[in-house]
Amino acid sequence: MRSLFAIGIALLLGTCSVPPSLLEQVQARGELHVLTRNSPTTYYIGPEAPTGLEYDLTRLFAEHLGVELKISVPSGLERLFQELETGSAHLAAAGLSKTEEREARVRFGRPYLEVTQQLVYRFGSAQPRSLDDIEGSLAVVAGSSHEATLKALAEDYPELQWEALEDVESEDLLIRVAERELDYTIADSVELKMNRRYYPELRAAFDVAEPEPIAWAFPPGTDESLQRAANDFLARLERHGTLAQIHDRHFGHTERFDYVGTRIFMRHINNRLPSYRHLFETGAEENELDWRLLAAIGYQESHWNPRAVSPTGVRGIMMLTLRTAGDLGVSDRVDPRQSILGGARYFRQVHERLPERIEEPDRTWMALAAYNVGFYHLMDARIITEQKGANPDRWMDVREHLPLLSQRQYYTQTRYGYARGREPVIYVDNIRRYYDILAWMMPLEDGEEALVEGDPTETEEDQDEG
Repeated sequence: MRSLFAIGIALLLGTCSVPPSLLEQVQARGELHVLTRNSPTTYYIGPEAPTGLEYDLTRLFAEHLGVELKISVPSGLERLFQELETGSAHLAAAGLSKTEEREARVRFGRPYLEVTQQLVYRFGSAQPRSLDDIEGSLAVVAGSSHEATLKALAEDYPELQWEALEDVESEDLLIRVAERELDYTIADSVELKMNRRYYPELRAAFDVAEPEPIAWAFPPGTDESLQRAANDFLARLERHGTLAQIHDRHFGHTERFDYVGTRIFMRHINNRLPSYRHLFETGAEENELDWRLLAAIGYQESHWNPRAVSPTGVRGIMMLTLRTAGDLGVSDRVDPRQSILGGARYFRQVHERLPERIEEPDRTWMALAAYNVGFYHLMDARIITEQKGANPDRWMDVREHLPLLSQRQYYTQTRYGYARGREPVIYVDNIRRYYDILAWMMPLEDGEEALVEGDPTETEEDQDEG
């Protein structure tokens, strides 16, 4: 009787209580269900685990809420919005532009990125200067902000024609342009930068719209509890610099682009790398590294030319100095095997020499900078970084301050003096791009170790709370 009485009271109270908010439902269920798109700017499966800007942000948000992250990838943008409208998921993190048309369907949170829509064509064909110059096929993703932009522009350009395609991603259309299957498409600026690493023929003809904010989308209705929690979370990431760090992790090395250099690199992957790949793999295995990272270093140093010699006397595929070669037991710097295995050992030594508190991937980027400019010059740059109030253990901060080593007012205050501080910045950016291309073209076999990305996204506040 007591149990029945208790159940009756519970049912009575349940009928009188306020329904739980969306945020409370997420926490009670222990799961945050997120809709996204499969693309290099949002979410994709990397060498070892899922990655992408949207994945990193939503993973951190789920951890912040103390729940598991569930990712779903609907077939097309329209399907994504339909599922969000019906409440099938808690939010959409898919690189969505915040437009008036979309705001009529769902609610948008705090913007965390800004992009510009650009008309994309293939280098080698005539560059259109305006929409009046378009001669050929133009396609965009159905239901995208790009399609909405074209519909609005059609009022001023009545002759403008295009095709809106279902079940494709913007990346698919960029590939079609690169492979001459399509003359034009429209892509967000960040998508174009990411894909030009793999398809260097892609070009932006001109901007077709003003910059647009990118934000998470939430189901329609009056319950804003989850949206407010997300807005507060993103504001905290921005306040602590973590948002900028995540952005730099995914897009920071795409700012500089060398069309000719990328084309040559792709050609050398086919005609030079096969002769040395087994040596990079051996050096990586012996030193617990990713062979593609070693190969990227070797390419940046010498373009995989075993007889390369610099004006300063460094030589070989890994460009070892005479002193470093001696310390490593390398007797012949132009011997490919000795150079690559010696360079692998040297990079590992530099990597391990850095303070233990520096986490991946910052640790790898700093080790690369030290490989180029010298370990002690990197330490000087870290000191300057700290003196300037930035984080000496974070690559994006050290990267900003390395160029100061060439300015008299700064290098005269350092222990090891002048250094060409801009060179390691470019050096690391180039290697990151080469590595990305190699990782894209040559996935690792089972059992091989990928470049450790780590989790550089823990905020100082998180660390204090832990």
